[in-house]
Amino acid sequence: MSTALFLLLNSLVWAADAPPRVLVARWTGPITPVSSEFTLSALGAARERGCEAMVLELDTPGGLDGAMRETVKAILASEVPVLVHVSPSGARAASAGVFITMSAHVAAMAPGTNIGAAHPVQLGGIPGRLAGEEAKKSDRVMEEKLSNDASVYLAAIAQRRGRNADWARFVVHRSSSLASSDAVRLRIVDFEAADLDELLAKAHGRRLPGFAKPLRLKGAVIDRFEPTARQKVLMTVVDPNVAMILMTLGVSGLLVELYQPGLILPGVVGLVSLILAFYAFQTLSANFAGVLLMLAGMLFLILEIKVVSYGLLALAGAAAVFFGATLMFHDATGLSIAKDVLAGAMGGFALVFGAAFYIVAKAFSRGPSSGPATMLGRVVTASTDLSPRGSVKLGSEVWRAESVDGAHPAGVELTIVGVRDLTLLVRGP
Repeated sequence: MSTALFLLLNSLVWAADAPPRVLVARWTGPITPVSSEFTLSALGAARERGCEAMVLELDTPGGLDGAMRETVKAILASEVPVLVHVSPSGARAASAGVFITMSAHVAAMAPGTNIGAAHPVQLGGIPGRLAGEEAKKSDRVMEEKLSNDASVYLAAIAQRRGRNADWARFVVHRSSSLASSDAVRLRIVDFEAADLDELLAKAHGRRLPGFAKPLRLKGAVIDRFEPTARQKVLMTVVDPNVAMILMTLGVSGLLVELYQPGLILPGVVGLVSLILAFYAFQTLSANFAGVLLMLAGMLFLILEIKVVSYGLLALAGAAAVFFGATLMFHDATGLSIAKDVLAGAMGGFALVFGAAFYIVAKAFSRGPSSGPATMLGRVVTASTDLSPRGSVKLGSEVWRAESVDGAHPAGVELTIVGVRDLTLLVRGP
């Protein structure tokens, strides 16, 4: 009994003396579905690893409203304290970045950074626009609705974190920006920190609403959280320039396929590019885009049975199913496909179509099994004199024959060198 009690007390003392762990994730670039997924994945990793806090080092010009709101909701509901650090010097938290920064449990900025310009912008104008004065009036009404919604949303976030709600409303309507020192003075962020060490030192010991214990960050072990290979690829896809190229490529490919049916490659590339472009513009969610890619892949595999594509549709189908599965499921949702299962499924595709390709190739490599071509080179026996026409015996059959190299007596063995209608062309030994 005393031994067990000693071991328990020893483990508790060791746990108390163990240095805290802090997960650090850096995001540089626009706020997109990929950035949202990356942040949610980092929050999940911090929770699973038992980290004392998660630090998001942020440098963004802004981005998409949907991705921003998904990130803010995750931070507000996080069981792990989130510290947003606008860094390094020269970085900014503009537009959507303002919302994310102010939603953090602890918000800090490096000297020489700025925050603000949170006025919402409607990409591509207002759908179903009218002309002339009516269009301008409609635009103003819609802009006012978006601004009011965003200002109240940011003010609610500021109130939740005990920050300046009046400035939150002002920055949305007026698109103003502030330097780091002014942001601290106006209670927009908590303090300035030149680097990660200073951030952790200043945040150490802070008591946060909703958490029983103060932050314990002194001497913390730093865990760096990096984007996955999949996320790095999608970061390229959601780049506005790449998205525009994908949209152009998609429309052009489908038009070429419609003008010249049967080319296959333009249609395949066009359909896949169009789905990725809609995902990049956030017209489609990651899950919906993944479902469409998988359905397109299955369609390609079915068409391979009916259309002669020399394996192109099969390869495109397998690739579309693979990328659709990786796009559809990700760790941020808590639902994901194990890599082994995905690899096994694609391996099954490869085995099935590899076996089919082998069977087809073997069938083409075999010579003809019937018809005149199978008779060439066979040896026959002259049943009558050939001068040059006569008859020959092929197995149990008697055929008309014509010698191509002169006369031959009956009983001589001859070789078939051709077939003309129902007459065998033969040559002597």
